[in-house]
Amino acid sequence: MQPVHGGNLAWAAAIAGCSSDAILDFSASINPLGPPQSAIAAIQSAISQLSSYPDPNYGELRTALAQVHQLPPEWILPGNGSADLLTWAGWDLSELAATYLVTPAFGDYWRALKAFGAKVVGCPLDLEGVGEKEDKGTRGQGEWEKVPPSLYPPLTPRSSLLAPSKCGLLLNNPHNPTGRLWQREELLPYLEQFALVVVDEAFMDFLPPAAEQSLTPLVQKYPNLVILRSLTKFYSLPGLRLGYAIAHPARLNRWLARRDPWAVNTLAVAAAIAVLKDTEFQRQTWAWLPPTRSRLEQELSQIPGLQPLPSTANFLLVESERPSSALQQQLLKYERILIRDCLSFSELGDRYFRVAVRSTTENERLIKALWQITT
Repeated sequence: MQPVHGGNLAWAAAIAGCSSDAILDFSASINPLGPPQSAIAAIQSAISQLSSYPDPNYGELRTALAQVHQLPPEWILPGNGSADLLTWAGWDLSELAATYLVTPAFGDYWRALKAFGAKVVGCPLDLEGVGEKEDKGTRGQGEWEKVPPSLYPPLTPRSSLLAPSKCGLLLNNPHNPTGRLWQREELLPYLEQFALVVVDEAFMDFLPPAAEQSLTPLVQKYPNLVILRSLTKFYSLPGLRLGYAIAHPARLNRWLARRDPWAVNTLAVAAAIAVLKDTEFQRQTWAWLPPTRSRLEQELSQIPGLQPLPSTANFLLVESERPSSALQQQLLKYERILIRDCLSFSELGDRYFRVAVRSTTENERLIKALWQITT
């Protein structure tokens, strides 16, 4: 069955006719520098604690996260990956008249919204001509066509029930799958307009502090703001499933009452507390990503029929003249390389694929393989 997420190595291995360990995975946007040794050491030390239940309130982890974001611990709720917390955000959004969703959108957003019967209004980004605007000196930001200022399609008087004051807004920043970064001031007006704003910042960690545009400094001012964060992509720990939400304590307490107890396991808690202090790993990632991403983007743009879009994240969306699903199959069968087709993003279909930024050697292997199958 065609996967709707990246990183499905069992599916890829069946097509390639090899073990999953033999697949070079560009489909999941995971930091290739990790997992950091600080996480491995913390996990090993915590094994002796497996005979006890985790702290159901996750006090130590919440305190560690609170120190990072300079917030009281009760404003933070850990979860079994940010997808776990997205489910409860979807419940809250479903109670409103509608949810405005910036598209193309991560498939899990649709899952969370449909699970509770939310009415969804799509707000498409305009991707046309993005690759032709790279000389403006604002790569990944100013060259994008903006979402319309109102962020939703024109409404008639009869649709007053869908006014923003009665609706929610869901988007991610940086945006997946395009890598576009909204500046903080671009999003500020929506906090005043919408009843609930949910911002998924799963890839924000990949921007250094001077460049990141997180809305966390505003969360105490706006009780209608929910921020979702991930610790698994930046620290290369997707197998542990660890994310967290930042929101008003009253909202987080409602989520706690709804969900299963002990959502985060002991080993994940130990790893999280350790990596939050690992400033050396953070600096290494911030130094590695920009030049490596720039080189990969440049090399992809030289391949006939491919046009990568500028990105601020650890992945690139690539427009392709050839069907991306065909490229994916060929890369798997002949090169054991997995890219992310964009069939699950209905607005993109078979015209685009997404690749993670990996090590220089691995990126060169991808470029060589793409040259071989496209020329």
